[in-house]
Amino acid sequence: MKQICVIGVGYVGLVTAACFADLGNRVIALDINEERVEGLKRGVMPIYEPGLKEVVDHNARSGRLSFTTSYAEGLSGTQFVFIAVGTPSGVDGEADLRYVETVARTIAETMTSPLIIVNKSTVPVGTGDWVADIVKSHQPKPIPFAVVSCPEFLREGSAIGDFTQPHRTVLGSLDRDAAEKVAQLHLPLRAPIVITDLRTAEMIKYASNAFLATKISFINEIANICEALGADVKEVAIGMGYDARIGKAFLDAGLGYGGSCFPKDVKALAYMAAEKGRHPQLLRAVMDINDDRRRTAILHLQDMVGDFRGKLIGLLGLSFKPNTDDMRDAPSITLAQKLLAGGATVRAYDPVAMDVARGLLPQVEMMSDPYTLAEGCDALMVVTEWNEFKQLDLEKIKSLMRRPVIFDGRNIYDPEDMTAMGFSYRGLGRGYNGASDK
Repeated sequence: MKQICVIGVGYVGLVTAACFADLGNRVIALDINEERVEGLKRGVMPIYEPGLKEVVDHNARSGRLSFTTSYAEGLSGTQFVFIAVGTPSGVDGEADLRYVETVARTIAETMTSPLIIVNKSTVPVGTGDWVADIVKSHQPKPIPFAVVSCPEFLREGSAIGDFTQPHRTVLGSLDRDAAEKVAQLHLPLRAPIVITDLRTAEMIKYASNAFLATKISFINEIANICEALGADVKEVAIGMGYDARIGKAFLDAGLGYGGSCFPKDVKALAYMAAEKGRHPQLLRAVMDINDDRRRTAILHLQDMVGDFRGKLIGLLGLSFKPNTDDMRDAPSITLAQKLLAGGATVRAYDPVAMDVARGLLPQVEMMSDPYTLAEGCDALMVVTEWNEFKQLDLEKIKSLMRRPVIFDGRNIYDPEDMTAMGFSYRGLGRGYNGASDK
């Protein structure tokens, strides 16, 4: 049994701590937020993630997982310490490393025995070297340590499965022995392990997320062209996806990417490139296309209902994607703000994100279910593709609305079926939207 300390009990840290404990390790999850730590001790989750509470509760009861605010307690007897704190975007898109710096300095000041320090947070290329310098310069007396980069590839909504059944584990270090020891922690996952140097491992994370964001922006660009030419982007994506060189994943046209990773990481990579005198034109285009998706959605809805003043608009979904309550860079925020600015009254329903959304969108009325949401609405906008929205009684929805108008920002409904039911319906990039060669 290895002893591990995970610093940061946010999304990445808590999943990492719980899953390593589930593999039979002794894990101490450390965070300076006393309220959050006390809540976890009582079984209160700070985030919504399917299956996470069950894993946390099981391993806490077994004694393999515990929580603390004390570095002295967290590092006592520990062999591995994972840094999993936030790295938010700065003003120009650069990663803000203040939390990483504080953690590295505090580790140096607290450690009493050799450690392997593992960067789990997404950090700019070169951060591993920087962390090593901080630790070395702040140690009261020299104690051996090594720094390993182990970027996370967890998707919100499926994080437990992504940790336990990863496509690969990436490790980077200047100390091969330390990297091999971290690899041993991951052997029970039975996935390929890539060992490289620190900077290459850090770059793999940014390059992976930037590529996936590029796929999303690419299919959204194709959706725009489909609208102009009368083609159906859903069928286009299916036809493309059968090509093994392209693949089916991340080819769903919609409102663009959001969340805590893609927006931040693409900005950070573009910033790093520009700082070194490179010209990241592709990355900038990816960001521009993504930003444009929300503006396009508002223009489409305006075409359907006219001036927003005095209109009641309902948002089906608030979180940036299904199976999470994460509202970071969620399209719903921009859409609601633009609707409100145009004079509309806005209400919303989301299965899990409404508590988080209330603080971000205080002018939006939160409804108890999709049917209450629909009552008296001039239009509904599908913002998040929750499964429950795919199974709604649409005839009932139509009967409750003032005007049967649905803008489907996730293309979850069939246009012919919606038209046959009497809806004024529009998706994104669907050929039925009325292209003209004139």
